[in-house]
Amino acid sequence: MLETETPFLPKKALVLSKFSRYEFEKRRHADLSEDELIKNLENRGSDYNNLLQHHQIHRKNRDLVVKTLQENGVETKVVNRFDYNDSNIEWADVVITTGGDGTFLMAASKIRSKDKPLIGINSDPTRSLGYLCLPSFYTENFPEAMKRLKSGNYRWMHRKRIKVTLSGEHAFAQPVELHDQQLQYPEYRFLDCVEEPQNSAPKVPKLESKLMRELPVRALNEVFVGESLSSRVSYYEFALDKSPKEKIKSSGLTICTGTGSTSWSFNINKVTEQCVKELLKITAEETKTDISTTDPQLITQITSRFNNSLIFDPTKSLMAYTIRDPIVFGMGLKSKPRGFAERIEVKSRMFDACLVIDGGLSFPFNDGSTALLEINDEDALLTVTLPH
Repeated sequence: MLETETPFLPKKALVLSKFSRYEFEKRRHADLSEDELIKNLENRGSDYNNLLQHHQIHRKNRDLVVKTLQENGVETKVVNRFDYNDSNIEWADVVITTGGDGTFLMAASKIRSKDKPLIGINSDPTRSLGYLCLPSFYTENFPEAMKRLKSGNYRWMHRKRIKVTLSGEHAFAQPVELHDQQLQYPEYRFLDCVEEPQNSAPKVPKLESKLMRELPVRALNEVFVGESLSSRVSYYEFALDKSPKEKIKSSGLTICTGTGSTSWSFNINKVTEQCVKELLKITAEETKTDISTTDPQLITQITSRFNNSLIFDPTKSLMAYTIRDPIVFGMGLKSKPRGFAERIEVKSRMFDACLVIDGGLSFPFNDGSTALLEINDEDALLTVTLPH
């Protein structure tokens, strides 16, 4: 049983709806009839009926959310990615997403207040795990979620986020959105990434004759730093908390929150049962001890225990970093390949590099640029936990 909170019934709700693949194709090919669109998709190897089916599933579950809110007297506004802006967010008492984790992350990136709740509904659990959303039970049972919110049978969770401050001559450069349709069709951009808080002018302070800028988005999952071309070695200076900088060459650097510790960071660091089995075999041979290397249950338990240790509390004021595939020279690497910190500073020694927020926004991060990553209470995102 969860803790009882104050009953929550917002007056105004903003529903951010996923932009389905079917909707994207219709918008992309507005001049085609439905039959022509079917033919176009078939020529590209895409299944029109499958796209339409999942679009309808999404719409049905989104409409249930809207209907439930309205039946409970909540003024409701539905927007897609193109209309998800500061004025609509400011208007709402709560933001609700209907989609998957991608839609949730998109919504989170624009919410600046730690008192503005974000609730995710996984509108199509057959296509998405929806880890950041409410349990899939509520997808077709949103009235039950509403009932529990009104009765106080829920718990608030402040998920910590990473604030990034860039300094260098390209600190105010326009980011790139890493979505295929955004790269191919820039007119479809849905995040006004450089939009500053309303009623305030952008601050452009100078630091040692270099520009400095606090990015207007927060990372809920992770930040990646590295060369844009993955086959190139990433070269950067790296400092944890108050330690001195260390020069590192690797395949890049990932820095995640507790929320992101179940995502990319987890998959980089996790071990397989094959690795555990081989390590047990080597350990038995080296130590001359009787360690079972063939017990599948033991191997599974050890593997699970290690992998589960990589996950940490989303409310914890810590960042977990991973130096991917470090290249060690001379005296070796002083920093551990992975660990925790409250403050991380990275200075680029690269020439075609990027700093990527939650896998969606890529900021230029070339030679001389510095990124300061911090995790503070005021940057947290307010979310809801409901019983499974």
